[in-house]
Amino acid sequence: MPDHPHRAARAARGTLSVALVLALAGALFAANARLARTTGERHPQDLAGLVEVEERRLGVLLDEVATLRSDVERLTAAQAELDGIVIEPLAPAEELEAGLVPVTGPGLVVELEDAPADAPRPTSVRPDDLVVHQQDLQAVINALWAGGAEAMGLMDQRVISTSAFQCIGNVLSLHGQPYSPPYVVRAVGDPAALRRALYASPEIQNYLRYVDAVGLGWSVTVAPEPLTLPAYEGATELEYARVPEGTEVLPGLPDEGGTAAARDTARRTGGSA
Repeated sequence: MPDHPHRAARAARGTLSVALVLALAGALFAANARLARTTGERHPQDLAGLVEVEERRLGVLLDEVATLRSDVERLTAAQAELDGIVIEPLAPAEELEAGLVPVTGPGLVVELEDAPADAPRPTSVRPDDLVVHQQDLQAVINALWAGGAEAMGLMDQRVISTSAFQCIGNVLSLHGQPYSPPYVVRAVGDPAALRRALYASPEIQNYLRYVDAVGLGWSVTVAPEPLTLPAYEGATELEYARVPEGTEVLPGLPDEGGTAAARDTARRTGGSA
């Protein structure tokens, strides 16, 4: 019949279209499978997996930051030498005050922990009362500074006067690193003086009331061996703070250059906020 060739052509075109759609679908499925394999680690399906992936990613980025900071310091020193600029090194006492060197000495260890989930408690207690908060850690650190601490560490990091941390739920973020309780604060100094300062703090006394009421964790011990705190490795420049006139930035150090020089040292080293 005369229309047979047309029907055959339409059938051939239809077969070709179906084959093309199937081929494209197969390519799309294959691309999705490859994408899932390459990004599955970046976008895991469970919260615990996501936290683990992000912590690894954070560790890589922190290593890159440390490498870049070292490169900046090296290139800055090289350029200064080419320009004939002499950069005076910090005195040992200034490095100590700024937290730029490790410190070893006697001290106190304070540990704070969330309340046990199954502990008996009054019915009026809220879930928010059962966890260690940012202000609790700040109270401990401020009291230890007031008690004459020469150096401070929170978890495995050195804490200096410009350090800032934040608690989100029961997760602590310090210098970009996340930590879960128990939270451990280590302070180098006279243990007796540090202990007196702790228990004299009104904020600590309020925390201890919750220790008795809901079972928040609290432990204060004299370090059986000298504490060793690492040097602070973060940025030390201050951009939005200045030292008021007449403030002693580095107590006990000779002021050879006057208050202005002391303020400049603080800006360069992070020695005071």
